[in-house]
Amino acid sequence: MTAGERRLAQRLQEKLGEDYRLWYNVPVGSQRLYPDFILLHPHRGILVLEVKDWKLSTLQQANPETVSLLTPNGIKEEKNPLEQARGYALAICQMLERDPLLVQSAGKFQGKLAFPYSYGLVFTHITRKQFNSQEGLREVFEPSFVICQDEFSENVAPEELQQRLENLSAYKFGEPLTSVQIDRIRWHLFPEVRIGVQLSLFPDEPQDTKLEVVIPDLLHVLDLHQEQIARSLGEGHRVIHGVAGSGKTLILVYRCLDLAQKLNKPILVLCFNVALAAKLRQVLHEKGIGELVTVRHFHRWCSELLWQYQIPKPSSHQFQGAAYVEELVQRVMRSVDANKIPAGTYGALLIDEGHDFRPEWLKLAVQMVDPETNSLLLLYDDAQSIYEAKGKQKVSFKHLGIQAQGRTTVLKVNYRNTLEILSVAYEFAQEMLTPTQGQDEDTPLLVRPQSAGRRGPQPELIELPTFTAEVNYLVKRVQQFSEQGNAWNQMAIVCRFKWMAERIGKSFEAAQIPIEWINQNYDSREFNPAASSIKILTMHSSKGLEFPIVLIPGLGFMPTQNISPLEEARVLYVAMTRAIDQLVMTANQRSSFVNRVAAALRKVS
Repeated sequence: MTAGERRLAQRLQEKLGEDYRLWYNVPVGSQRLYPDFILLHPHRGILVLEVKDWKLSTLQQANPETVSLLTPNGIKEEKNPLEQARGYALAICQMLERDPLLVQSAGKFQGKLAFPYSYGLVFTHITRKQFNSQEGLREVFEPSFVICQDEFSENVAPEELQQRLENLSAYKFGEPLTSVQIDRIRWHLFPEVRIGVQLSLFPDEPQDTKLEVVIPDLLHVLDLHQEQIARSLGEGHRVIHGVAGSGKTLILVYRCLDLAQKLNKPILVLCFNVALAAKLRQVLHEKGIGELVTVRHFHRWCSELLWQYQIPKPSSHQFQGAAYVEELVQRVMRSVDANKIPAGTYGALLIDEGHDFRPEWLKLAVQMVDPETNSLLLLYDDAQSIYEAKGKQKVSFKHLGIQAQGRTTVLKVNYRNTLEILSVAYEFAQEMLTPTQGQDEDTPLLVRPQSAGRRGPQPELIELPTFTAEVNYLVKRVQQFSEQGNAWNQMAIVCRFKWMAERIGKSFEAAQIPIEWINQNYDSREFNPAASSIKILTMHSSKGLEFPIVLIPGLGFMPTQNISPLEEARVLYVAMTRAIDQLVMTANQRSSFVNRVAAALRKVS
């Protein structure tokens, strides 16, 4: 911001009510217009402001098209800022009039916006008296569309400034904008805040404004808090601690879009889950930045580093299973310490599922950020930590090289699940969600999720005599969902064990139900989220994903022997919160978990 823009922004923040929304220098629409300020108010509609720090002594000549300014480098010509503001306002108006829910449906002004729009010019170094003394200025810049330096000073009363802004509009409407209309306006103005199911961002609008834009009946956008966080991340290290379904990964995608425009250095996204990495790659590819951002699950990234720098990988004969993975990571760490693998090679690093990274993994990853850019974003939710939870170290971010103190944001609202699903999941696992003690001040505590209030069917618990009966029930139930108009890829079967998934998969194939098995092995093949098939996956593989309909079989086999019930509760909590709209659970025997789920259902029904 210029000094004058900063001063105006401060006054607007101080003197406007909380029902105002204000954006500074944010690109608008697919045309990427850049007004200085956009204000949005339920009663006063949209206001576009252009701001100039000009002084009378620098103004040489002005006409309806251009302004000549005296600068240290000679005479400079600029566009008429009031005409520029008018052009921005008309472009926004044209954009919004394509939406039938934002225009008047009948009468003399049918098809015109159902709320006011206006524009204005702010002179930050010219008083009203000075402006009025210059006849040439009054001829070029209509006085009623101008706000002068002394009209937004520190001494101006809030109601006076608000009235000054309101006067910029020549007309008024009686009905205020609803919250739905405000979200629709944001959907049109800022394509980057659009979201859909399963972490997808809607495609950008066609560049040709004459082409018809298909506008969904139900629009989803980042909420204002999420948008503010995404836009204001800035430079340095940032940590976002959010509950399941709070939009952490959506903010990560937004951040990638922003960084891809600013950086000419490689951008790396790391996560733990194979399936989530595949999903993120698909989303970024659809947004046109798949070549600019590398997305890997942590262990594949380690494997590729060893191959890239010609460092031998562990022998599969000498190391097997978890020991192989452990040795893989250790070789990368030793190679970085010995400068065989260079540090600081990425312009930006973004880590999803940070709660599943061991401290030494985070420390390794942080070393790979270029010190010049120092751009790091860590997404974290301890309630979803389900890997290596036993004996997990409590280490401060500072100790790992993450400069998070004063840079941590908490997202408490769950947008993914209906109130019914979230309530049952929380009641089942509330002991797990109790804040832990003894953590360092820069390490986030567990957060109780808050529901966004979306309603849906009550989760179901179906008790059957055998697991075979459970499988047969799932076959019939998914066929019913399909007959009701649900696409196959909107459904997922989330199992605790692979043997369950294999049994279910064979039965589904016999019933000619299309399936896709998602495996969590670190070298697993990628899956296609858009393919017309039911996804069958383990609870561990489900992390970071979401589906409108989730079915969880075999609940009676939990908790598993030799594993802490607390850790098992975390796993089931993650599985339950994958469901966006509908959750169906089955069991063939009573267990402590079945009893707890049944009690949770009774309590929230």
